[in-house]
Amino acid sequence: MTKFLYVVLFFAFGIFALYEQSQPEPNKFLMIGSLVIFMVGLYKIMNKIPSKNDSEDDE
Repeated sequence: MTKFLYVVLFFAFGIFALYEQSQPEPNKFLMIGSLVIFMVGLYKIMNKIPSKNDSEDDE
């Protein structure tokens, strides 16, 4: 349940960053902060997915 909440929260920050960028005078600090939170969230989610090359070689 918490993983789903994190995914929704991180993508909400990503959408907010895109919305803020479309404004005539975007606040750069809000954009940078929301993008940092979005990227950290993606890192946490992708860190748990195993790599294709992690499996042992069967050769």
